[in-house]
Order: sequence, then C-alpha cells, then structure tokens
Amino acid sequence: MKPQILIVGAGPTGLDLAYSLANFGVPFRIIEKKSGTGTASRALAVHARILEHYQQLGLSDRIVSRGQPILSLDLSDGKEVKANLKFHDFGKGLSPFPFILSLPQDEHEEILVDELKKLGIKVEWNTELSSFTDTGETVNAVLKKEGHPEETADFAYLCGCDGAGSTVRKGLDLGFPGGTYDQLFFVADVETEKSEVEMEKMDMYMDNDGFMLYMSVRNKYTKRILGVVPEEFNDNMAIEYSNISDYIEKKIEVTASRVNWFSTYRVHNRVSDHFAKGRVFILGDAGHLHSPAGGQGMNTGIGDAFNLSWKLAAVIKEKAAHSILETYETERIAFARTLVATTDKAFQTIINQKLPGTVLRKFFIPYVLPSLFKVSLTKKNGFKILSQIHINYRKSALSKGKAGKVFAGMRLPWIELAGSDNFFPLRSVDWQIHIYGQASKELMDFAHAQSLEVHEFAWEPKMQKAGFQQNALYLVRPDGHVALANKAQEVSVLKDYLDEFGIVAFHAK
Repeated sequence: MKPQILIVGAGPTGLDLAYSLANFGVPFRIIEKKSGTGTASRALAVHARILEHYQQLGLSDRIVSRGQPILSLDLSDGKEVKANLKFHDFGKGLSPFPFILSLPQDEHEEILVDELKKLGIKVEWNTELSSFTDTGETVNAVLKKEGHPEETADFAYLCGCDGAGSTVRKGLDLGFPGGTYDQLFFVADVETEKSEVEMEKMDMYMDNDGFMLYMSVRNKYTKRILGVVPEEFNDNMAIEYSNISDYIEKKIEVTASRVNWFSTYRVHNRVSDHFAKGRVFILGDAGHLHSPAGGQGMNTGIGDAFNLSWKLAAVIKEKAAHSILETYETERIAFARTLVATTDKAFQTIINQKLPGTVLRKFFIPYVLPSLFKVSLTKKNGFKILSQIHINYRKSALSKGKAGKVFAGMRLPWIELAGSDNFFPLRSVDWQIHIYGQASKELMDFAHAQSLEVHEFAWEPKMQKAGFQQNALYLVRPDGHVALANKAQEVSVLKDYLDEFGIVAFHAK
C-alpha cells in the first residue's frame, strides 16, 4: 500500500509517531538525516503519562525493565545535604506507573527502532527532506539521500519531528517566538572507578555559582552531570570537559576516569506560532522548546505524537471527519504554552544567583520543601503535574460534558480493581464506553450497533473518590482521554456526538 504519511525525524517523537501509526495499520515512511539512533543520553526522564501510552501499545514492560526508577533526590549546597525527597510512593493510587523512570534517550530510541523492525518497518537513515509543497490535495516532498539522486514523492500528510532547527517548520514559514537563557550549560556522561551514588538516587547541588545535577545512568559507574558553565568560559563554545573538570570535581567530589560524552548548549524557551498548516504538522522540539526543569521535553514530544497519530489514522481510514485533525493544534499548543511558562519560572528560580536563589537555597529547600513533601495532597499534586497525567483538553471541540468530577478532555482517572484496573481495556486503542455501575439496555444495543466497546465496572466507593458518577456514561478516546461525559446515559447525546465528528470505531467493519 502506498505510504500515506511522511515522518521527518527519527528521534523519540518521530519513532513514537511511527510505531503508533503502524499499530493502526497506516502506511508511512520515516526518514532521518543522521546515520542511526543517537549515541548520547540527552533526555532521561520518562513520566507516567507516557508509560501509560506505551502500556496501550504493549511496550511498557520492555521500557520499564530497561530503565531505572528514580526514588529519591538529595538537595545540597556542596557541603551538606539540606533536604532529601523520597519518591517511593510518589504517585501511589494515581497511575499504574507511580514513579519517574530514568532511561537514556539513545536506549529509548533503540527500543522503538527494534519494535518497528519487528513489524517490518525500517527507518530510512541518511535521508533528509530537501523541500516540500502542500498542493491542497497532497504534500509533494523532495527527498535527498546520500549517494542517490533526489526523489520526489507525494503523501497525504507530512509530519515534522525534525527538532529545533526544523526544516518543516521553516518550510511553513512559522514564527518560533521565545527567548534564550544567558547562561551556558553543560552536560556530561562520565565513568568513575567506583560507584559513587545509588542507582535510584539523584543529587542536586546549589550554591552561589548556580546548580549541578548528578545521577547514575545505564549502570552504577556511569554518571550524568548537568550544570552551568563557569562565567569565565561562557564565551568559549569549544569548551571541553577537561577545561572545567576541576570545577566539577570540587563541587560534587566525583573524579571521572573516562568521559563518554560532553556537550555545551544554550537553553531556549520557545513555542511555534502554529503546530499545523494545511496537510503539514510539526511535533516535539520542532514546535516547542523549554528548559530541562522536570524532564518534560521528550515526554511532551511523545505526547504530541500519540495525540496526532490516532487522529491521522481515523481520517485516513475514514473513521472520522477531516475536521478532527484541527484539534491537534488546539489541544497540544495550549499545553506547550503553559508548560514553557511554568518550566521557565521554575528554571529561572533554580539558576538565579541573586536574592530569590538565596532564599530558595537557605530557607525554602532545607525547611519548607521537606515539610511540603510530607503532605499527601502536595505530593499527589506534584506527581500529577510532573507526570503529565494532569493534562486536559477541556477547551477542545472534542470535549463535551461532565459527570461527577470527571469532565470531558481530562485523562481518564485510573483506579485499581480486583486483579486488574480500568486501564486494561484501553489497550484496544479504540473508542470505548465506560460505565461505573450498570449500562442500560438502550445504550448496550446502540453501542453494539455502532461496534463500540462497552466496559461495565461494578460500582465501588473508591470510584466516587476518583471522581466518577455512578451509572454515568463516559466515552473514552483512543488516547485514554474522556471525550464525552453524560450523567444520564442519554443515547441521543452520544449519537449526536458521534455524528458531529463522523466517528466510527477502528475495529468496526
């Protein structure tokens, strides 16, 4: 079958988009100008919302087994530990993955490439997008591969997952407003002769010079170090680890026996004017850049990919109206703008060496933060934000209604059940109806006629605590977000919703 979609870029965002589309049976091509997967652990954190997505696709077990949960964080001034935060039960009761997972980006990419190979799909390495034209009916792309003549090919849609310098975003002539932090940052993966810290622990050092983050990665002898380059080196972009090794070792008392990778970089906070234009979409770093605070970047890009993948699949397979694609930008750009604003504020506070930084180090961290972290509500709210399970699309055209405390647009609340949970049915990656209580015969008959899955869960008090209303109707999207919430199981309301967007279940014949 002729490829319908061209994916440009094979980082985590592009690879996830590819794997998601493959699971929907949508033909595509994925190209990458590099010769293979990355060789450095740029991004590390994989949060609960992304692991929930991987669970839907059957990948979570492999991803989790390859990574390492981060269970604690020590905050110090380089002389003594000022606070220790425990993450052991961080998200207990909120997600099947109540932790932060550390998994180097290159290993993450290798897993996705391998899973694509199992499906008979290969990334076209050493291939780049030279130019493209959206004709209104198709996207005409000119591809360039090393040692080969240029190729011209037509696709129904083009997806730019090609990073901060995105050829696709530039080809759409979209602005990328925002700013760049003054400080020059460094990141290094080094090997030590002895195990310096526990695998599951992360350390952050903060003093008048700024901050430094330090943790194990891959194994107990390989460390990731991230921090601010001393001011005297700020104008030297050719800086090597050896130039600042004394500075690093003095701060964190770690001696590197070998440097596997070292890089300096500027941190940006930017969001593109649009995430879509005609038949062309941008995802991940092509659409948004933000500080590394909270490890949100890669997770947000993968979130973009899953949001767009099921919508593209639905339109291509004629299971939804074309207008559903308009909700990709509406939903994801709003979140990206909020994320950039919040991570910017957090990052500025951490790297600020003036009064706010002093207050943070000398008062908030040693006295206030540990107390706050012992409060269950504070810890839960912190997990919701960091894990991205709080993301909602309440203002989306696809979101309608509210029942109990569950409103359309929010991620379906997770609850444990005897021997299972209410997320298990989401593995069908299809539209489905959830009833926490009992479904009416009228609803069951209508759903059967529409080939819609109906999942009834015997009512338990904890369902109310999670926000559900007994016997209410919840129509759940393929990505696990609530599309329609209706208190009275009104079949007419459900029918109108499906008709409005031309929605048909993926498995319906």
